Amino acid sequence: MATLGTAFMLLSYFPYFTYAVPAISGVLTLVVLIEIKGKWPLFTYIVTAVLVFLFAEPEAKFMYILFFGYYPLLKAVIERIRSRVVQYLLKFAVFNSAIFIIYGILSSIIGVDISEFGRYGIIGIACMLLLANVTFYLYDVVLVRVANIYMQMVHPKLKKVLK
Repeated sequence: MATLGTAFMLLSYFPYFTYAVPAISGVLTLVVLIEIKGKWPLFTYIVTAVLVFLFAEPEAKFMYILFFGYYPLLKAVIERIRSRVVQYLLKFAVFNSAIFIIYGILSSIIGVDISEFGRYGIIGIACMLLLANVTFYLYDVVLVRVANIYMQMVHPKLKKVLK
């Protein structure tokens, strides 16, 4: 799965795949979490993160390493909390922290200062952050649905083959 995730991350060099590829690659960690459990999902994330760091496109690699790669694992831990409000507060806190760290790193590498955007630039950044949070919510919902589909369609067949 680590190799498949890394190979998939190489698609990030194609335009418009910068955000989709890390999000989809994170689903591969979810598969390991479902099938093997234990420490293997974490090891899969670590190996993939190292390979992605070496080979993937810069923005996509930070998206994977600092959020999408480990999020399915963290999601499983967070969802053990009974309160949905607390779950979502934690999820959004992790997501927004990751976004600020990622773009803080990227802006320091590129050398872009937020003041260069002017007054309307700040509004644009706020709108983008709002859209990012809506997209994250949808991603969170999709992860649950993908896991359910996997458990219904793939897991039983895989269980028979591996028996």
